[in-house]
Amino acid sequence: MLIYLVGYMGCGKTTYGRQLAKELQYSFVDLDKKIENEQGCTISQLFEAQGEDGFRRIEREAMMSTFKMIDTVVATGGGTPCFFDNMEQLNQHGTTLYIEMDAKGLAFNLRHSLGKRPLLAGKSPEELAEYINETLQKRLPFYTQAKCKVNGIGITPQKMIDSLPQEEL
Repeated sequence: MLIYLVGYMGCGKTTYGRQLAKELQYSFVDLDKKIENEQGCTISQLFEAQGEDGFRRIEREAMMSTFKMIDTVVATGGGTPCFFDNMEQLNQHGTTLYIEMDAKGLAFNLRHSLGKRPLLAGKSPEELAEYINETLQKRLPFYTQAKCKVNGIGITPQKMIDSLPQEEL
């Protein structure tokens, strides 16, 4: 089974994805880390050099390179499902699991990582909350296309497993 974790940045895709992969004895791929390794620079540097459009094209290629993987959990970037026909492709090639969190919980989780996230850099706490709420509303139509969903508050690998189609595990 190929599992794609989707959701807003800060919802725990990487942290809980690693735990889920370990529990299932699957491989784990963080799409952002894969991109950084392949491109030889950080996501922030890619955004700066290529702009968001250029980054999203690189991200799509990296995403598509995961389609033949088996027994793997892939933590996508927060925006990955929201560009091109990426969400449709993720649903076609694997089981998508949306880690659902509200804007307040996301802002709390993201408060210490603003410098590492190009879309959040330089924002005050008020600007951060406003930005998250605004972009989350735009992204929800994509995230909610996921085949499965789990609440990000109190999330555990077992809650994630329980949210997946059991016949596919």
